Amino acid sequence: MKLFFHFFSVIFLLKHGVFGADTVSVMEGDSVTLNTNVKTNQQEKIKWFFNGIRIAEITGDLSYSCTDVQCEERNGRFRDRLKLDHQTGSLTITNITDSGEYELLITSETSNSDKIFNVTVRGVSAVEKEQVKRKTVKEGESVTLDPGVINNPNYVMTWYFNDFVISEITGDQSKICTDAQCDKRFRDRLKLDHQTGSLNITNTRNTDFGEYKLKIIINNSSFSITRVKRFNVTVTVTGSGLSSGAVAGIVVVAVVVLLGFAAVVIYNLCSNGHNQVPIHSLGYLNLRGKNRTKHSYHITKIRTTDSGLYNYRPTAEES
Repeated sequence: MKLFFHFFSVIFLLKHGVFGADTVSVMEGDSVTLNTNVKTNQQEKIKWFFNGIRIAEITGDLSYSCTDVQCEERNGRFRDRLKLDHQTGSLTITNITDSGEYELLITSETSNSDKIFNVTVRGVSAVEKEQVKRKTVKEGESVTLDPGVINNPNYVMTWYFNDFVISEITGDQSKICTDAQCDKRFRDRLKLDHQTGSLNITNTRNTDFGEYKLKIIINNSSFSITRVKRFNVTVTVTGSGLSSGAVAGIVVVAVVVLLGFAAVVIYNLCSNGHNQVPIHSLGYLNLRGKNRTKHSYHITKIRTTDSGLYNYRPTAEES
């Protein structure tokens, strides 16, 4: 009897695979990838379930997300927040909000395997939910962007400025400004704290204003978590009391006004072939006819109501 039971257990494991469970703890708003640790082929079918509801699957070379009505319509759960890796079948949930049991089922002609991820989503405070932290610094001073975390050997921390990489920490290794664009802008002005991942910018310039983003990837053999921290830095120009963004805005407006004025002047001088001259209120206007020595007109104390087209028409005798 014991021998039969042992034989049955071995057959069951060979057919269905070893069931396992991983515990995953994330913060609300994180992105989490649940790994299959396999490479798929067209003979395998991969299905993902959340609390017993199918949410994604790969069959051959086709993949589907939220195929069930419950998945798509129940409070809009998971809508546009699921991604499947076609090579491995791994599932990524972006902006995660749902705690529960995520189950992976892989079936083929010869075997089945199953894996469970118990995911706990921790809520965050109103302060933590603020997506962008704002920093203001005077031009020439230093500013520190502190993400409020403690670095870990399993972390990969990457800093971006306006979407291009400016520094990276991987384990105990760090890189700062490895490309020409970054080196030209921040040369010798960036410092990294390996314990916290904080970024310090020294001798700030008005060109340093913009969005700084820290992407933290927490790696595990069974899953990975991606967390993003954002900072908006404003640099106040010395002596003006205005931020770099405000100064840039004023410059743009001034240029637009000047270009517009120039366009009006050129148009007035060139349109319709007439001898037109732009004038200003309380100024004067001097108009001359074809015979410049005999026919000139002088209007004093010009007003805005005097705007218009002045034409000179010679008399029959003058013609």
